[in-house]
Amino acid sequence: MGRTVLGAYFPGADAHEYPIEHLPADLLTHLFYAFATIEDGHLRPPAAAPAQVAAIKQAHPHLRIMISIGGWGAGGFSDAALTPRARANLVAECVELTAGFDGVDLDWEFPVSGGPAELTRRPEDRRNCTLLAQDLRDRLGPDRLLTAALPAGRLQSAGPYDPADSFELAELADVLDFVNLMTYDFGTGFSPIATFNAPLTEVADDPLEPGLRRWNNVTGAVDYYERHGVPRDKLVLGVPFYGRGFRVTSPGEQAGLFQPQIGTVDVGNWRDISRDLLPDPAWQHHRHPVARTPWLYHPETQTFVSYEDADSIEERAAFAAGHGLRGAFTWQLAGDDSEHSLLAAMTRPFRR
Repeated sequence: MGRTVLGAYFPGADAHEYPIEHLPADLLTHLFYAFATIEDGHLRPPAAAPAQVAAIKQAHPHLRIMISIGGWGAGGFSDAALTPRARANLVAECVELTAGFDGVDLDWEFPVSGGPAELTRRPEDRRNCTLLAQDLRDRLGPDRLLTAALPAGRLQSAGPYDPADSFELAELADVLDFVNLMTYDFGTGFSPIATFNAPLTEVADDPLEPGLRRWNNVTGAVDYYERHGVPRDKLVLGVPFYGRGFRVTSPGEQAGLFQPQIGTVDVGNWRDISRDLLPDPAWQHHRHPVARTPWLYHPETQTFVSYEDADSIEERAAFAAGHGLRGAFTWQLAGDDSEHSLLAAMTRPFRR
């Protein structure tokens, strides 16, 4: 098994909101600098990246810093991976423009299907994603890392979704150093009901179709990836530092949980929720004994909020550590409070 990964995505494009001097590097082994994009077949790193990365490396030489390419809503992958020449051109740019980084993190959301409807996608994306990764692996050399952020949520833009339809999971994992498994976004605006963002295990009264529900949770997603040939010691478990909010038609029997949703609500990240919502007595506090996650309900506005706190995040990290996963990571650092409560909870089971 390789080195334990305690990782976090760093919002490089919004670094003014999270100055690098606030970086809790003593809690981290890897930093994923988000995001570079692909435009007209060419790599476009954030303008501030070279100076920021150099400063972080000088202050924290132990930290391995990856450039993450893509993200939700980022296009360009399908065209750039379509032919051997297009792939070679993109890979050459990656090697040149990311020379100051310790590797590349691919965040193609998603080949073939599942991503935003307006993005170009093709059936051959599935194979071309593996070929792109292989070309990158060959050119990056043995001392630089290649990783990918891969999806877990079973409801995406076009409805029911299977990660194996987008990715050659076993083949891709064989090329990568490790996989950042996005074990969050299980309940988003694509869901017809208000539900949890990152439930730890399957909840029997979740009305999602059982064939999807089995995998639409943290432990189910890990099981699914293992069954599809991804070794557990290449899986890094994702935990969210943000919440998901829904307006619901009625409170139902469980304070909005699993009720039809009529719109999403931006509730921000843990920093926002802990400051603005948790102290407000208008919000009812709940915690689910099976999903192992907290939620809030506001009776007057009929608003349901799923979020994670230090206890639920430490429980997820303990699952990862206890089941031989490579580590844990978060989207994203700026969502934590000034005491780094969530990051400390995420890393604690791996530091015992």
